[in-house]
Formats: sequence, structure tokens, C-alpha cells
Amino acid sequence: MSTPAVISALARSLMAGEPTAEGALARARRTLGRPWRWLQPLSLRYIETFAGRTCPRHRDVVRFLLEDQGFRRARMRHREKLSIAEWLAEPNRMQPVNAAQQWNLPVIETVGDLADWLSLHPDELDWFADLKGLCGKTGNPKLHHYRYRILAKRSGGIRLIESPKRDLKDLQRRILSSILDRIPPHQSVHGFVKGRSIATFAAPHVGRHIVLRLDLENFFPAFPAARAQAMFRTLGYPEQVADRLGGICSNAVPRSVWNDRPPEIDAQQWHEAGILYARPHLPQGAPTSPSLANITAFRLDCRLSGLARSAGAVYTRYADDLAFSGGEDFSRVVERFSANAAAIALEEGFGVNHRKTRIMRRGVRQSLAGIVVNDRLSLRRSDLEVLEAILTNCARFGPESQNRAGVPDFRAHLEGRIGFVKMIDRAKGQRLRALFEKIRFAQ
Repeated sequence: MSTPAVISALARSLMAGEPTAEGALARARRTLGRPWRWLQPLSLRYIETFAGRTCPRHRDVVRFLLEDQGFRRARMRHREKLSIAEWLAEPNRMQPVNAAQQWNLPVIETVGDLADWLSLHPDELDWFADLKGLCGKTGNPKLHHYRYRILAKRSGGIRLIESPKRDLKDLQRRILSSILDRIPPHQSVHGFVKGRSIATFAAPHVGRHIVLRLDLENFFPAFPAARAQAMFRTLGYPEQVADRLGGICSNAVPRSVWNDRPPEIDAQQWHEAGILYARPHLPQGAPTSPSLANITAFRLDCRLSGLARSAGAVYTRYADDLAFSGGEDFSRVVERFSANAAAIALEEGFGVNHRKTRIMRRGVRQSLAGIVVNDRLSLRRSDLEVLEAILTNCARFGPESQNRAGVPDFRAHLEGRIGFVKMIDRAKGQRLRALFEKIRFAQ
């Protein structure tokens, strides 16, 4: 029997059942057909390496065996005697971490189970998961799972909106409602969380001596598909199931999307965006991406909240906006703290846009995501005056006169802006709403 086959079979046996040293030892003995003395310490080392972590991939266990010195010596000593007595199947059962056992997640243990759960044929499931990246290699838009819209950021750079087509969006909504929505977010996270908002994100920083704001670069593309797949394995789903769940929730942008560069976008930025989005990532526009981003950034939030506590500060996050605030003690260490926070973000796979880093002391306007937090939650006077002027002119001259940017649904756009004001300042929001009611929109 070839050594690679033995290693593969042994890896399967270690993974196949309960993650205990006794269980791993028993399965390894069944696989090799002999009670080798070196199997017990090998099983202990396997549990020490992978216990309490995300359920490993088969290739990770194979790598562990190849790098294990004890197993290497056993292979050299018993090369002619090592053989496979019994092949054990890969684990087709849920193996959630302890916390996930309380979340009442749907039990999906095979690829067939997943296809049935999503009401798909197995071939359709593989098509939507696209684990081989076939969609990214075709230039036919009809075969793509997403529609694309490229926007130039005000601060420079490119934002790509990836809107899933109807069938894929339905699958993502099923995953969101039945799996992702059952996972509690970190207490510091306020973006895309039911019952929290941009107001709850800013509120803990009201009246603080100093406020620090950091911005993460390329938030959604920074999450590779592999992290989403690892998250599903953490929830207990077997590798083949987790890979397909992650595949449905991620995307690699086809090269053809980048064929025609708008003249207002820099050529170097265009090229860099093509490279960034070509890797499978969480697409901005998919219903699952915000929740997946919050869940997979849980370790980042834990580390940053711990760093903030150690400095006597408070930490909150709204998507890619990070906010810290504290008193005079925090003020004395804020520059070093900012560098440490950026280093943690980098270690967790995120870059910090240092051009947007702001250290705001009491003497200046302290603003987070457009909300002023110096003494109470409020909006910038200039923003309110501009919106009031737009509404007044809409009432006098018609809404078409103010829709200079060509917003498709200008009425909904205005209602959204008024709703945002009302969330922060109810009285001012009601006054703006009264102006809005005077506008005559075309039927």
C-alpha cells in the first residue's frame, strides 16, 4: 500500500468521530489493523493541535501527519508493514464548537442534505457554489450569478456593488434567516444588527474627552471565501457542506467586468481593483455578506474591545468604521493605542486607511459616521441646512429640479435622509417631514 494512501486514510480516521484522544486512537487502530504503540501519542498530539478549534480540513490533518516527527519515524521504521485494513468514511455529522450547540442550527450533514434543504438538484448546488470558479472564467453575463455596478469613491478608489441574481439571492436569504441570524453578534458591533443602528454605534462616545476613529480598507473584499467556509465548519458543518455554503455566499468577479474603464477612474486603481475582486470574497450587495462579515470579524472585535478596556476606553464598530473614546488617561496614550489597534487589524487580515484616521479632542467637532458626539447626538448644521433647502426647493419648483444626480427613486432617497435625521433628532426630523409632505411627486 502506498504511503500517501495510508496517510490519507489515517487522516480520515482521526477526523471521523468524536474529537477525543480515545476515539481517535480507536479509529486509527481500526484503519491500520494493528495496535501500534506510537498511535496513542499520535492521537494525543492530534487532539492537542486541533481541539477547541474549527473542525479541520482533510488537507490540514494530512499536513499535520506529514510534519509530525513521531509519525515520520514510525513511517520510516514500519514502511513495509503499514497498510489499510479498513477505510473509514469522512465525517458526515455535525461537529459544532461548544457555543454553537446552543444556537439551534439546522442539521445538514451531507451534500445531498444541503441540496434538499435548498430545494436544489446536486448539480444545481455545485453550479451556485461555483467552487471551481467557472463563472469567473466566462465572459457571458447570462452565465454570471451577479450583476455589477462600479462606483468611484469620493476619497479615491473603487467600490464595486455585486448584486446577486434572483435565484442565488433566494438561496442566500435562506442561509441568512435559518443559520446566520441565529448567531449572536459581538456586543460592540452595531452595523447590520437588529435593534442596533448608527445611533447606538455613536452613543457610547458622547461627551468623552477624546475620540479616535479608524477606517478599515476594502471591508467586504477583505473577507476571503476561505474564512466564510471556516466559519461554517466552526458551526459544525462537515467540510463538503461548509465549502458549498461558503461558495454560495462568496464571489469572484469575472475579468470581463473590468474591460471598459471609465475615464474618471485612475488606471492604476482600476488594475488593483481587478486583482482584489478576482479573489473569492464576500460580495457587497449579497444579503448574507453583512452578517457573515460581523461573524467572521468576531475575533477582531474581541481583541479590539480588550485593547480598549486595557486603556480605559470604549470600543464600537459599524461595518468598517471603528470608534474608540475615553478620558484623559486614554488621551495620553492615544497615538500609541492607534498604532496597536491598526496592528491588530492587520494581524486579523484587515488594512487600515490611515488617511481617514482621526483623533478628535474636546476642542474640535467629534464626528462619527456623520453624527456629532461632543455633548449629545446631533447632526452637522450644514447637512441639515442643505437638506432643508433641497426639500424647500422641491416643494416650490418640483422634485425634478433638485435631483441633479439622477437618483432613480428620488422620493425614497429623500425619505431615507429624513428618517436618518429623525432617528438622531426627532423634532428636526418632524419639521423636515412636514416640508416633505408639501412636495408633489409625479404619480
